[in-house]
Amino acid sequence: MALEHCNAQVNAQGREIKEHGTRLFPIACYHDRLAQDAVPWHWHDEWEVIVIQQGCAVLSIDGQTHTLNTGEGIFINASALHSVRDQGNTDCCLQSLVFHPRLVGGSLESIFWQSYVQPILSHTGLKCRPLTPAVAWQQEAIRHILTAWNACTREPAGYEIQTRTALSRLALLLVTHCPAPDSRPGRQNHPAEKALRSEERIKTMLNYIHEHYPREITSAQIAASAAISESECLRCFRAMLGTTPIQYLRQFRIQQAAALLISTDLKIAEIGALCGFQEMSYFSKAFRGVKDCTPKEYRQTNSRAEK
Repeated sequence: MALEHCNAQVNAQGREIKEHGTRLFPIACYHDRLAQDAVPWHWHDEWEVIVIQQGCAVLSIDGQTHTLNTGEGIFINASALHSVRDQGNTDCCLQSLVFHPRLVGGSLESIFWQSYVQPILSHTGLKCRPLTPAVAWQQEAIRHILTAWNACTREPAGYEIQTRTALSRLALLLVTHCPAPDSRPGRQNHPAEKALRSEERIKTMLNYIHEHYPREITSAQIAASAAISESECLRCFRAMLGTTPIQYLRQFRIQQAAALLISTDLKIAEIGALCGFQEMSYFSKAFRGVKDCTPKEYRQTNSRAEK
């Protein structure tokens, strides 16, 4: 299976639309260097597992931040809103697998799905599970992730079975060591209603930004898209994403511009305008603030890298 860069492609709702693997074998392997491109905010129906190959990564997920060092990993549950970036200048590289739970669970009626997949999918408190080699079962989980990744990328005879076996063992570890909250009366441990409401509001507001980013957008308009006040909008963004609505809008515009710089021959000023920057000087300044280089330098560097 060929390695790819993540380059998350999202629809208007922020849900990733890129197909991972095939219908017959729904899994894909990625090797990313975060110093070049961070993985933007997105969510998908698949499970994702990551192991840090070198450096240090910061993974933000539904209002929480996790710092992952070399050799550590993380499991990300379906539909969890998340992003990944390099921590400072560590030249972080990561290996990841994105796969549909049916690869492990089969059909909805199977014992595998009902006993080992559904408990994880329905576990509202399990958005993610950081994994460190310092804990025995988590070290084993990391080993299973790397076994699956190596099988997928090297494709030895029977690699599909090896991959599924390793990921099935990972699911067993998660079910065993991350039991679902007690559902008995008075013992429920579901996420606070306020946090769930904030998550839905954030996805609605991201939807609005992703649809309208080429135009002039105000924080009032972003707030109105979710029928909340500007102050509540600001609170949601800070609590869930660790940024402000306008800062997120600017960074999203830069991400779209960066993609156009290396995938098209459009003039830099035209790309800036298409991504919501009407003034070239501001576009260049904002781009440098995120990418540490000018749009022209970014295009030249990445064009050489591709060749």
